[in-house]
Amino acid sequence: MTDIPPPFRVVFVCTGNICRSPMAEVLFRSLADSVGLADRVVSTSAGTGDWHVGERADRRTIASLAHHGFDGRAHRARQFGYHDFDQNDLVVALDTGHERVLHEWARSDEDEAKIALLLSFDPQSGGARDVPDPYYADAQMFDEVLGMIESACRALFRQLEPAIRATG
Repeated sequence: MTDIPPPFRVVFVCTGNICRSPMAEVLFRSLADSVGLADRVVSTSAGTGDWHVGERADRRTIASLAHHGFDGRAHRARQFGYHDFDQNDLVVALDTGHERVLHEWARSDEDEAKIALLLSFDPQSGGARDVPDPYYADAQMFDEVLGMIESACRALFRQLEPAIRATG
């Protein structure tokens, strides 16, 4: 009997877990699925705050994802907890504010080492560090944010894919 290694686990973190992080969760999962690695990658998301726990993603998030061929309807918001450090290999912040909060919540050097900023993976980001929060903007901004997240998720996935394949 062959031991099957556990899947690579990544959690994307934004403020309320209804706009940016659900987009990243869905896109990253789709990337894994598109190259036959759906069983080797677990992509989730969470928020630093608890305002929207249990709610669906923002209707504009769902619409933007659908417009680009992705389904975000199953998402339910949740708050990031200490267990997320234990259960994930990578904790990806959508902006520097989330990154700062996650570093404050980290309980060990191991937790700290798991934290990364999404745009840091994307050479096309032009030095930007934060994915802007589209919550108070229009639908066009949601599409722009989705584009930024998709580019960064692709770059992140390209970086991780060889190691994920090697463990499978």
